[in-house]
Amino acid sequence: MPGFSPAPSPGIRTYLICGCGSVGYLILEELKKEGGRLLCMDSNPERVQELREQKIEAFLRDLTDSEMLQGIDNFDIAFVVSDNHEANIAGLKTIRKKYPKVHIVARAQDPINEKLLMEEGADLVLYPQHVVAKAAIEHLHRLEKHHLSRDLFALLASWSGVFGIVTHTNPDPDAIASAMALSAIAKRANPNLETRIIYDGIIGHQENRTLVNLLDIRMEKLRQEVLNECTHIALVDSKGPGANNGLIHSMPVDIIIDHHQEDITNLDKAHFIDIRQNVGACATILTEYLKELNIEPDEKVATALLYGIRADTKQFRRNVSPNDLEYAAYLLEFSDADLLEKIMSPQYSHETIDIIGAAIKNRKTRNGYLFSNVGFVRNRDALPQAADLLINLEGISTALVYGITEDAIIMSGRNRDLRLNLGNVMSEAFSDVGDAGGHATMAAASIPLYVFSHVKEKEELLHLVIDPVLQNFYRLVGLLEDEESEV
Repeated sequence: MPGFSPAPSPGIRTYLICGCGSVGYLILEELKKEGGRLLCMDSNPERVQELREQKIEAFLRDLTDSEMLQGIDNFDIAFVVSDNHEANIAGLKTIRKKYPKVHIVARAQDPINEKLLMEEGADLVLYPQHVVAKAAIEHLHRLEKHHLSRDLFALLASWSGVFGIVTHTNPDPDAIASAMALSAIAKRANPNLETRIIYDGIIGHQENRTLVNLLDIRMEKLRQEVLNECTHIALVDSKGPGANNGLIHSMPVDIIIDHHQEDITNLDKAHFIDIRQNVGACATILTEYLKELNIEPDEKVATALLYGIRADTKQFRRNVSPNDLEYAAYLLEFSDADLLEKIMSPQYSHETIDIIGAAIKNRKTRNGYLFSNVGFVRNRDALPQAADLLINLEGISTALVYGITEDAIIMSGRNRDLRLNLGNVMSEAFSDVGDAGGHATMAAASIPLYVFSHVKEKEELLHLVIDPVLQNFYRLVGLLEDEESEV
């Protein structure tokens, strides 16, 4: 036909568009960018003429005609997208009968049509209303990301004085990396704003110490005089003042960024709150801010953030979301692989090995639940490492490792039972007497020893009080009922 493109070269895809109304024409415009050969058919003579004037191979055909493919070259992919359901069904049948292996994308007018088209052999069915709704939600999420990042940047730009960034108690890589990234954003937004990263507890886990030392991260111990010097306060990887951090519950904070369950009520004074339970790491949220703000992270920040995401998702095997994977991939370009390898391969301290050994030796199991008392500990970061190891024992669905420090009973739990949300159970069991919570597969609790502060024999105290403390946990997971049924 005069003016049409020549037959394609081998390896070039050929697309057939059946029905070139509004949907078909939009598909046509997108396929032009792909660089393949385009064949179009429509039952409207005027539309066919318009397409031919645009140098497109167009054919006047009725999709209900069993001879609709006569004179049309072979094609690789067909789009059956007219606005007539019966015509789409007929065209689909004709194409599938003549070309059993061709990929076919069909258009449905409603969910019932969608099912019928799939039954007739469509490889993919488009329901335009659903596509539009999904695209609208995706655009809305992108808009929210952009506005959140801009709001944070504008807030930081408006401040003066000292900006204190507080991590949770005994900060892990996710908290440390998130604090580093927020500090980097603050410095870009406001070079005159002094930023200080503050923590309470200890940095005991060998990988955490290696992270801080190798990346030369400056962190200050939380003291009242340090807080008094701060004009503004942010919390990262912690859901509110007093929730697993050294701040008192009534202390006002300006910024809260976290990914744990939101159940804190006194947040009305905060200027910026971003708490998302649908991501696996707080570092993912901070990386999103950097990307949305076009702030290229330096090597140390990128390496810390990448490690923070990997650590909190247990190498993308626990509580991982598509966002975690997306932003981890983004960070790869800016991070240092050698530094990351050194952080992930540190030496174990003698105390860590002793605590893990005690957890193995002292373990007790009940109907798939494992409990282990490791006694007095100075390095509380060893407890989650012990729980990570014990959850892999054959027949164990939930592992709870507990010990005692100078001022609290501490617990770390891991869970593989899909029927159980360990974070919810720990929160319900221990929130009345301490701080507890987490995710479905990993959780922790800390119960202060205010009334026992004068007791010197901490291990003896732990033996005395642990059974009453655990009664709520036993009840919530059904272990008390099991005991009663055995009597």
